[in-house]
Amino acid sequence: MIKPISTLLSLSALAISTLALPATAANLDIKITNLTNGIYFTPLMIAAHNANTHLFQAGDVASANVQAMAEGGVTSGLAMFAQSMGADVIEDAANGLLGPTTSATINLTNSGSNNFLSLTAMMLPTNDGFVGLDSLQIPTAPGTYTYFLNAYDAGTEANDELITGGGAIGVAGIPADPGADAGNGGTGVSMIDNNTHIHIHRGTLGDTDLNGGISDLDSRIHRWLNPVAQIQITIN
Repeated sequence: MIKPISTLLSLSALAISTLALPATAANLDIKITNLTNGIYFTPLMIAAHNANTHLFQAGDVASANVQAMAEGGVTSGLAMFAQSMGADVIEDAANGLLGPTTSATINLTNSGSNNFLSLTAMMLPTNDGFVGLDSLQIPTAPGTYTYFLNAYDAGTEANDELITGGGAIGVAGIPADPGADAGNGGTGVSMIDNNTHIHIHRGTLGDTDLNGGISDLDSRIHRWLNPVAQIQITIN
């Protein structure tokens, strides 16, 4: 039997109104895995936020907060920004550095309007590289969802690949190599970054001379290809 047009219109209106209802709070288990061979992630910041909030966006000039995170691993500015936008934020989600091949799982309860997920952390040893997730729409159906994350270059500092103990905004050089696999005495890979916007990182070059060469990084350990991380989101 064909339903009357009035009935069909009522059903359509019901479907539209159902889609328009605000989402309820969701309990998320988030597992992050470092897929690299010799790169460490500085303390991870995770935020569940609304559709109008971005911690970073590829193609944009990095904000001062992004620069502080990408050059020195400082996420406090990004966290304050996200919280000012009503986001649910977790800083230092992995309780310190997240080393190669290791994972961390955290629980996040997001409020009804925060349906997008973002993540940032500096990658060490790099000049201004970071692992990032920009505004992933959080699934609504229960289950486990897997995504892979790329490395980004903040475009704020030349990739000289020299470990100088730097890390402050505007100070050239890599702060440290947590794995203690780097050398010293490099002359510098690049003194200028042609792309000064946030972009996919081209990776580190490195060399095999631990007492000189062009880089302080060891190409046998520190090189990587995207993706650099895996994130699994379990909706309970």
